[in-house]
Amino acid sequence: MPLSAAQRSIWEKARALGSGDQAVALTDGMCNFLIATIVSDLGYSDSFPELAAEVPPFFGTDDLTSLVVEGPGARALFERLIELDKDADTYFACLASLHKARLKYDVILRTQSIPTLEQVGPRGLLQFGQLESSSLAGLLFWRKWFFDIDNRAGQETGYLFEPVIAYAVGGTPVPARKSSVRRHRDHKKGRQVDCLLDNSAYEIKIRVTIAASGQGRWREELDYPIDCRESGYDPVLVVLDGTPNPKLAELERAFLAQDGQVHIGAAAWEHLDNLAGPTMAQFLERYVRVPIDRLIDEAPTALPEFNAVMSDQSIDLTIGGDTLRIPREPDEDCDADRDSAPEDAHENIPGL
Repeated sequence: MPLSAAQRSIWEKARALGSGDQAVALTDGMCNFLIATIVSDLGYSDSFPELAAEVPPFFGTDDLTSLVVEGPGARALFERLIELDKDADTYFACLASLHKARLKYDVILRTQSIPTLEQVGPRGLLQFGQLESSSLAGLLFWRKWFFDIDNRAGQETGYLFEPVIAYAVGGTPVPARKSSVRRHRDHKKGRQVDCLLDNSAYEIKIRVTIAASGQGRWREELDYPIDCRESGYDPVLVVLDGTPNPKLAELERAFLAQDGQVHIGAAAWEHLDNLAGPTMAQFLERYVRVPIDRLIDEAPTALPEFNAVMSDQSIDLTIGGDTLRIPREPDEDCDADRDSAPEDAHENIPGL
């Protein structure tokens, strides 16, 4: 059966270069790897004997660019997979988006330039004299480099996390400029919605902590269910980590006061799984829930020992006995602002 227009779009966008100077495209071999991963996940290996029985783990220590399966025609495999499972196209779209984001961040780590004294020098006045000048300059450089790569991680995750969940459950993310959920304090402004599904407007959070952001930002959080209700939508709060605290309880009350729904912890995952259906529930379990739960469960109560070493070829980061080696390919033209969020960032999931 030939691909539908939507399925062709999924395929083409997965292989497209994407936005930004450091964007990546998926080769046939990379697409084959993703299809082989999905085939294994969904138990269809007997229907694809040409694919390797042992596929490297998606979340593993192998170099991401080495995760390829050569040989079979990728598009033909994609078509056969969709014939077996009607939701396999969405599974592929979400997994492809996650893989492309990981590949792009790998490029960012390899090429993010080391700061210059012109960028960070004035900050040294805050600690000058507390260290030797050469040591203080080194601290400023390391600190800024970590800030830059963390800032980029925040950007890339913002384009990925909620949209992947939204598409997995059959909804769509909506940016503020296109949103029909208006702010009740200023109807000219729209509200960004993590997932719009029928008449429900979802707010999706990993965790609500007691160390909430400033008072103005917290007021916006509490305004969200009001904005939804006054715009004609049912507000729905989904919090993946159910650790109780006063801020979470306050936010829950705000949603319930507007006749909204609240799903927290295990109930949140169950709700998402029910929306997603059996195929996409497997995607959420393997590629969202398991990694997040592991990080939550194993997060240290005290910061582990940390060491960073730079050479001409790599940066080696050692954390609690584990070492991450980042090969370096200096990008002299790196500009901190060159990869600002594209206007269509919310449309980053291929074809959806």
